[in-house]
Amino acid sequence: MKLLENSSFEAINTRLTIEMGDCQIIGRIESYSCKMAGEDKQMFKQFCQEGLPHVLEALSPPQSSGISPNKLSQSQSGDEGEGPLSDKCSRKTLFYLIATLNESFRPDYDFSRTKSHDFSREPSINWVFNAVNSSLSAAAGEEYSRLQPQLWEAIDTEICLSECDIYSYNPDLDSDPYGEEGNMWSFNYFFYNMRLKRIVFFTCRSVSLFMAPRDSGIGNELDLELDEDCYDENMDEESRYGALCAQ
Repeated sequence: MKLLENSSFEAINTRLTIEMGDCQIIGRIESYSCKMAGEDKQMFKQFCQEGLPHVLEALSPPQSSGISPNKLSQSQSGDEGEGPLSDKCSRKTLFYLIATLNESFRPDYDFSRTKSHDFSREPSINWVFNAVNSSLSAAAGEEYSRLQPQLWEAIDTEICLSECDIYSYNPDLDSDPYGEEGNMWSFNYFFYNMRLKRIVFFTCRSVSLFMAPRDSGIGNELDLELDEDCYDENMDEESRYGALCAQ
């Protein structure tokens, strides 16, 4: 996977860090080429050792606003055809999704063990459009309202949304790159255009500004300062022992 330069995305990304009272929105949009070369080809061969590239892998149900009307009617009518839980993608597409995550979050995270059930195929662009706009409008208000038209126009220009399959990454807490304390919500969407051999990745999270970062070390440093205050260079051993026991 190769990150493609896109000046429109770069301009939008500078506006996708939004501080709103008790939270901060942090988002980015990136475009990747799916054309494989060198290391990607080797990784793809290893990935497909367990199955052929076009073998289908089962995905989880969509995590956005809900199930599309036609799938819902199928599941309610009891038809034996494919229902809402039967979405699949090829191993080749699954490799593209995982490789995009690796490229976007490197070197901090490794997604090589990610499975197909960590992904969902979203029902339609409208479902995703509404889910994203709902989350960001509620969190960022007017700041996002001013950005929204430019954001979706830039994505459509880059990837041609009408031709895309849209996937989302919905891992468990242990596998979530946004799973640390203080993150209130997040989303990860992949807009995949097979004809263009390109993926646009849109990732965003909301972080609480009132949640102290984990392992900040502030408490430890304070304890150390207090310990040092208990000692006087002129203390004898017995006095130092008494000061230690008094803590």
